Amino acid sequence: MMAKKPPKPAPRRIFQERLKITALPLYFEGFLLVKRSEYQEFKHYWAELRGTTLFFYTDKKSTIYVDKLDIIDLTCLTDQTSTEKNCAKFTLVLPKEEVELKTENTESGEEWRGFILTVTELSVPQHVPLLPGQVIRLHEVLEREKKRRIETEWLPSTSVDKEKETVEDYVDVLNPMPACFYIVSRQEATEMLEKNPSLGNMILRPGSDSRNYSITVRQEIDMPRIKHYKVMGMGKNYTIELEKPVTLPNLFSVIDYFVKETRGNLRPFIYSADENLGNGPSRFPKSSTTGPKAGQEPNTEGRRERLKKKPHIT
Repeated sequence: MMAKKPPKPAPRRIFQERLKITALPLYFEGFLLVKRSEYQEFKHYWAELRGTTLFFYTDKKSTIYVDKLDIIDLTCLTDQTSTEKNCAKFTLVLPKEEVELKTENTESGEEWRGFILTVTELSVPQHVPLLPGQVIRLHEVLEREKKRRIETEWLPSTSVDKEKETVEDYVDVLNPMPACFYIVSRQEATEMLEKNPSLGNMILRPGSDSRNYSITVRQEIDMPRIKHYKVMGMGKNYTIELEKPVTLPNLFSVIDYFVKETRGNLRPFIYSADENLGNGPSRFPKSSTTGPKAGQEPNTEGRRERLKKKPHIT
């Protein structure tokens, strides 16, 4: 049975971590049952609408999303008849897929419809039955979304590729490095992962040549195993050295690749904001211009185990 009462907002620390990772404003959140084209059945997520993207988390306390859905090119939102009592069901029709959504009650269903249509159509829908206070919130979100698009030079007709490019540029300006980046050696990264498994199992660090990057992960399949992957700066892009190299536009996308390819089994290693690090690992200041840069020639950083197509999925 789903809870009848709406869930409480995530604690401030969780909110701050999610904002740091997504770099997008939060407009609405709540539990959703989601069925995408690759899903065989509905999956239960804590969902957030940030900008024109839906982020899906395994639960309210997770800071790392396991899936996301860009809805800026939403074609239409269609209501579906639900056989379940007090449950709203609708479909998001996108150019490349149709995504079914179910909510825990009809009221939250109307709110999700209202917020999704507001940010994708850039107007408050008139046909969605909402209370006056909810309509006021939609108008506030509408103004925030219009301002966000102007600030990031977005247009309503922008393509999906252009939107992704803009989001990535925005992320880099807001926070140049992912939250799991630490200035540590291979050995230090290994020790951090082994001693603090609850904080995550993936660290981004400088390569030994101080020009490129490496990712250290700790996977538990039959037994805990440490692996290292080289990330090479190639012009404005970054290439993960795999059997089939994967090239991505920034380091945030590199981290996102590992998270998605392992279905969330790999999680960025992030210290809590209120944790006392003492003499723990250091990080580049946000305005730092030192450290590895894209586009410089790499040196060899020892022998690394290479991914065979993708990280192991457990």
